[in-house]
Amino acid sequence: MVEVFTEENATGVAYKNKALKRALINHLDQSGNATISDLSNELNISAPKTTSLVNELIQDGLIRDYGKIDSTGGRRASMYGLVAESCFFIGVDVKRYYINIGLLDFKKNLVTVNIKVPFLLENTQASLNQLIELIRNFINDLPDTQKPVLAICVNLSGRINTTSGYSYSFFHFNEEPLTTTLENALGIRTFLENDSRAMAYGEFHSGVVSNEKNVLFVNLDYGIGLGILIDGKVYYGKSGFGGEFGHIPLFHNELICQCGKKGCLETEASGQALIRLFREKIEQGSTSSIMSAGMKAEDLRLSDIIQSTRNEDVLSIELVANLGEKIGRGLAVLINIFNPELVVLGGTLAETGDYIRLPIRSALNKYSLSLVNNDTQLHLSRLGEKSGVIGGCLIARSKLLSSQ
Repeated sequence: MVEVFTEENATGVAYKNKALKRALINHLDQSGNATISDLSNELNISAPKTTSLVNELIQDGLIRDYGKIDSTGGRRASMYGLVAESCFFIGVDVKRYYINIGLLDFKKNLVTVNIKVPFLLENTQASLNQLIELIRNFINDLPDTQKPVLAICVNLSGRINTTSGYSYSFFHFNEEPLTTTLENALGIRTFLENDSRAMAYGEFHSGVVSNEKNVLFVNLDYGIGLGILIDGKVYYGKSGFGGEFGHIPLFHNELICQCGKKGCLETEASGQALIRLFREKIEQGSTSSIMSAGMKAEDLRLSDIIQSTRNEDVLSIELVANLGEKIGRGLAVLINIFNPELVVLGGTLAETGDYIRLPIRSALNKYSLSLVNNDTQLHLSRLGEKSGVIGGCLIARSKLLSSQ
């Protein structure tokens, strides 16, 4: 790993120089190319000191002299900026039946991405081993021009403590943090993030969000997750568990949620609920193009219903609309609380487009306060399957740049 990003203890001048280099990199990251004078003023250090730091970062290959700028008088100053190909970051978005994995360069360009790589997510050592092997294979297949990889972020559903590196829903059978297990296996600094929050992070920075500062991202998949942006900053909560939207006890039913409680929004409005309702309808005699194609009810996956909805299957459309109404009812609670500028619908269910968006919009009009609701736009994710990969890459990069 490049020395400036290492976690080795440094003291005195060495520690201060490392901190100044990271501050310099972060400034170039935020503002683009800059002159020695710009950097000196921003870091509040002398021009000779700034020049020395810049030269060391040039030797590390992290920044480059991009040429002179026009000047009305005197010597023309050089512009310095980050080098895209100097280092890379990996985002791994783990789904129930596959993973999405991608590579981001130092200037935040998505270099390569593999979508829907087959994988079965289970809370077992075998599943964890398979995940590690898939990540290792992805790294090994990268050309030398796409190395070094400095950090990885793995996105998992459920309760994740990003600070401690522990997962409380999957792969929690070791005493050590999951991040430590992954780092030891892969030999690369690894971070952990909740999948919905990572998807939200990607959408906030590279997707449909533009200038909005207060945004809700809803991940509609087998479960229901939420990413929250407040005043331009991602909200985590005290232990990193903020955003458990799917576990609002919205219904009076006897259905046991995966969290162990009854009546959660997920029991009637998630992808898992959609599969259950679809099977019940088939057992009651309803027909669908899915079943006429030879599909067995017990083998049904969420992606099958999504595809049939897009193919205008009547039963699928009716069930998705019913789900949308329930999701909208839950979202109305959040809109009344947060008064957001924008709500973004992402995840597998969002692939049905207006079939789910319009029922959600209708329910929001019905259940939320009109004065609050009028302030809120409702859009579908622009990044789709790439949102979690991009978010994971950006989180890995951000955490490495800001870590001390």
